[in-house]
Amino acid sequence: MIFNERELHEECGVFGVFNVHNASELTYYGLHALQHRGQEGAGMVVSDEDRLLGIKNEGNVRFVFPEPVLKKLTGQHSIGHVRYSTSGGGGLLNVQPFLFRHGSGDFALCHNGNIVNSKQLKTQLERSGTIFQSSSDSEILAHLIQKETRKDRLEAIKEALIYLEGAFAFLLLTKDTLYAMRDKHGLRPISIGKFNGGYVVASETCALDAVGATFVRDILPGEIVIINKDGIHSSSYSPDVQEKICAMEYIYFSRPDSDLSGINVHRARKACGRQLAKESYVDADIVIGVPDSSLSAASGYAEAKGIAYELGLIKNKYSGRTFIEPSKELREKGVKMKLAPVRSVIANQRVILIDDSIVRGTTSMRIVSMLKEAGAKEVHVRIASPPIIAPCFYGVDTSTMDELISAQHSIESLRQLIGADSLAFLSLEGLTQALGHNKVCHACFTKQYPTHLYDDLEGANKDGKF
Repeated sequence: MIFNERELHEECGVFGVFNVHNASELTYYGLHALQHRGQEGAGMVVSDEDRLLGIKNEGNVRFVFPEPVLKKLTGQHSIGHVRYSTSGGGGLLNVQPFLFRHGSGDFALCHNGNIVNSKQLKTQLERSGTIFQSSSDSEILAHLIQKETRKDRLEAIKEALIYLEGAFAFLLLTKDTLYAMRDKHGLRPISIGKFNGGYVVASETCALDAVGATFVRDILPGEIVIINKDGIHSSSYSPDVQEKICAMEYIYFSRPDSDLSGINVHRARKACGRQLAKESYVDADIVIGVPDSSLSAASGYAEAKGIAYELGLIKNKYSGRTFIEPSKELREKGVKMKLAPVRSVIANQRVILIDDSIVRGTTSMRIVSMLKEAGAKEVHVRIASPPIIAPCFYGVDTSTMDELISAQHSIESLRQLIGADSLAFLSLEGLTQALGHNKVCHACFTKQYPTHLYDDLEGANKDGKF
């Protein structure tokens, strides 16, 4: 069997600032705090209420915004974006924010998530004469807004959002107003904070903390928040709302110091580890976690059963991403480049290895092999989430069934494949109990999607026009 080298990857991160001196500097630090959500590209657009100026490039935040570049981005309002390509692929043209010059008023736009009816919407827009500059689904919203030029900006945004189905947290910046909007299912997180008389909006609360902003609240599903010189205002674009935040935000994507829907991510992961210990305990000497997102769950598992929690794997934070290495031989060394076992901790021990998920299986197989090479007597793998058996269409790079090893194998077959002495996953009921609520999207575990997936032409009016 051939495995793809990549494991699960983040979607994107957005950060916005309104009415703060040197907004670009604050945005830089906010994007740096969100770097885990995307490393392929970064961008920023700043307004001084006279003009919009934007800079973007491929690479991480520190590369894209050296100090001389930041000094050129003067103004008190800004939006920024870090990107991992999902819909539309990579390349500089797809790096956000997008900046649009138009007679009705310039604006910039950035997006976290994925529009599931983007293909249908793009087809209809092109038929009506729209020319796209990128292959990103994010650009669709801008063109839908411009279709409503006879209406004021807020009404145009509302009309445009009605057409979109899927997951999104959008930021839109004009010369004097910042708009923040969230999909009607609340699949992607976005929060508001206060800072020195102004406001900050971010994909995760860890970015608010990083810049010293005070958390105000989460943006609600189906809500548009408007921030201008008159303060902060709220409007709804859809009455048909439900809160279904992506379960993987708790399990994997978000930083442990972020709060999602009032729940701290570290505490949620630790609770998953404790629940996992209740459901699938095995006698062992030590518990270790796969850095970084599994460490909280590992500590919870160890604490629940009174087993020693050890640092058994060390992550090399400078190893880079294995799937872009230039040769097959170097790619196959990818796990060893990223992770190293602590032999003196592992040797002659019965090890419980906690991981947050198994997607394609390659990494799990190699970590188990590496631990046994380091002298582990037994390696029992415990996964702090249910098996991923269905693709995600909401901004995660698992779009086909054949990418998902749990969809192809039974747990016993998968155990044999990765070489573990035993293997168990957290149950869906256990995940719900650990989080303390069921307001999450668990489509990747159950195939029960909160939105229609648009297999045929939909998303426009019945006559095919907007």
